[in-house]
Amino acid sequence: MKIEKKGLIYCPSDEKDWMHNSFMTPVPILMGDKIRIFGGILDKNNISRIGFIDVAANDPKKILYIHQEPVLDLGQNGCFDDNGVVPISAIEIEGKLHLYYIGFQLGIKVKYFMFCGLALSDNALDFKRYSKAPVLDRNNDDLYARCGCNIIKDNDKYKMYYVGSIGKGWTENSAGKSLPLYNMKVSESADGKDWGSKSGIECLSFENHNEHGFGRPSVIKHDNKYKMFYSIRLYEKGYRIGYAESQDGVTWQRIDSRIKDFTISESGWDSEMICYPALLKYNDKTYIFYNGNGMGKTGIGYAELLNL
Repeated sequence: MKIEKKGLIYCPSDEKDWMHNSFMTPVPILMGDKIRIFGGILDKNNISRIGFIDVAANDPKKILYIHQEPVLDLGQNGCFDDNGVVPISAIEIEGKLHLYYIGFQLGIKVKYFMFCGLALSDNALDFKRYSKAPVLDRNNDDLYARCGCNIIKDNDKYKMYYVGSIGKGWTENSAGKSLPLYNMKVSESADGKDWGSKSGIECLSFENHNEHGFGRPSVIKHDNKYKMFYSIRLYEKGYRIGYAESQDGVTWQRIDSRIKDFTISESGWDSEMICYPALLKYNDKTYIFYNGNGMGKTGIGYAELLNL
């Protein structure tokens, strides 16, 4: 597999009070000859709201427009998303754009909780929450996190690949920094809204003791196979990107070596980590939008997948 990095596209820099830095977990959608990319943008208090940029579909480094107001702001005080919202997946269902997002709520004995919300739009600009409660809420298995998802249409149903907390939910690295502990699961829905209260089926597991979590995946169907690009969270190195394949979309084989060259750069915005890949096809091209250092603090860039 050959992947060619194309470079940094955009990073906020105090354009407005809510646009201090970061463009986390890019979610691209194709709109004619442009690509709208949603991202989580941090204010000076490190609280995220959802904004977007438009780029040229034939040249994603060409920025056409930067939206100046959040399309989704913080949730009501006391709700699951009152301390940050970050986009995570988008899909059109029955004429409405379904934008799934992570809602953050601070904890006391743990740092925070993360659950998945849903906002709907008729025009990819004006969004309204489907519910003040998450569409992926906690259950007995996913106590601290049930989010980080990617949704695809699969025959007459929708498949969601998401990250869910495991064990005690939190761990530490060698420096004593608290880190979330979660793995990858898969669930199904008939309408993209009701995902049930039970935990999904575990579909990816850790390969070594240096891994403690997975990040938002991007799944496509190609050559009668399901193919997944995903983030691997490491104790000491932050994130790297992995690759897996499946015949049924449930049981996956990790083949990270196939994209071993798609890794950190020697210097620059993605020299420390590389994470949150999001694939998008345009004509004969396949783009991979992704984050680099600081889980998006240095902005969003892209690469081109030259063969799959």
